[in-house]
Amino acid sequence: MILTIARQNLFHDKLRLVVTLTGVAFAVLLVTVQIGLFIGFTTTISAVIDHSGADMWIASRGVKNFDIAQPLKERLIYRALALPPVEEAGRFLIRFADWKKPNGGQESVQLIGYEKETGLGGPWGLVKGNKEALSIEGGMIMDQLYMEQLGIRQQGQYVEINNRRAKIVGFTRGIRSFTTSPYIFATFETAREICRMEPDEMTYILLRLTPGTSQEQMKRQLAGLYPQHDVFTTDEFRTKTQMYWMFNTGAGTGMLIAAFLGLVVGTVVVAQTLYATTMDHLGEFATIKAMGAPDSFIYRIILTQALISAFFGYGFGMGISAILADLSEYTAMPILIPQELALGMLALTTIMCTVSSCISINKVLHIDPAVVFRGR
Repeated sequence: MILTIARQNLFHDKLRLVVTLTGVAFAVLLVTVQIGLFIGFTTTISAVIDHSGADMWIASRGVKNFDIAQPLKERLIYRALALPPVEEAGRFLIRFADWKKPNGGQESVQLIGYEKETGLGGPWGLVKGNKEALSIEGGMIMDQLYMEQLGIRQQGQYVEINNRRAKIVGFTRGIRSFTTSPYIFATFETAREICRMEPDEMTYILLRLTPGTSQEQMKRQLAGLYPQHDVFTTDEFRTKTQMYWMFNTGAGTGMLIAAFLGLVVGTVVVAQTLYATTMDHLGEFATIKAMGAPDSFIYRIILTQALISAFFGYGFGMGISAILADLSEYTAMPILIPQELALGMLALTTIMCTVSSCISINKVLHIDPAVVFRGR
């Protein structure tokens, strides 16, 4: 009976129902997209670290993030290789470089050099070409998302980077840069030559440990071997890089504030629409009270209305959010909606609608049943 009354109250006025569901859907869409952008932002920041295949990173002292670090001397790598738990050690390089577009103009890119023999820090998501082609003089792999930005039309096209001739030998999909400088992958030797670094220099040492090795114990051992350098596990380096770009630059804080404001605005909209819906049916609630219904009965009707609105509003809002997330796959900033976020938004929407309905409950519970006989 409660469900029937609640459903009739909502569906009796179709226009009011549309307004109510639009308010809920708008709140869901606003918060989901903002949080999805935040998740996409953090994932993009650490994408190369996450896909590196490394367990440990050795860097210059005081490094703040993955993208900017001082050079290391190549001889340092042999200290790590002497340790039995170290299965592989790879040289790694990342540097900003100038990319001259074929049709004129210039772009900034981030050139990544890795050792193909270990594969540590190399590209992933290859959709055209192969990594072996990087052995070609000046061979490079880039993401197809940035083809237009860098003036690239096809595989095999020659380009100029740092005034050196290079050749695009393959394309990836899904390797984004959170800056405006796309990642370009090459062999370590090619990247070092193009960046004009010294023959014995690199940016990081990447380590893959034998299965079962304690990373914390290994970190302490490496810290003793490299007292003048920083040693990180992959998880630590990911967190350090994410925290730097998200909060030191203010970008992540801005997204979180936007998500919070979206929640506040959404709650206000939902509260207003649910309150208006309840006020439109004060006569019906007065009739129910005049018939002797307890306050708990009316309380459950209003909460049921809120839950119905939450269910349908969530479905519409999340559906639109999913469409936007799919479309963002072809942009530089993805909207990621993991299952945890979708479930969390369902719970948040339910709470939001429930709390909003409580605003109108007080008015209904104190209504005088006599208004029914006064013609209201």
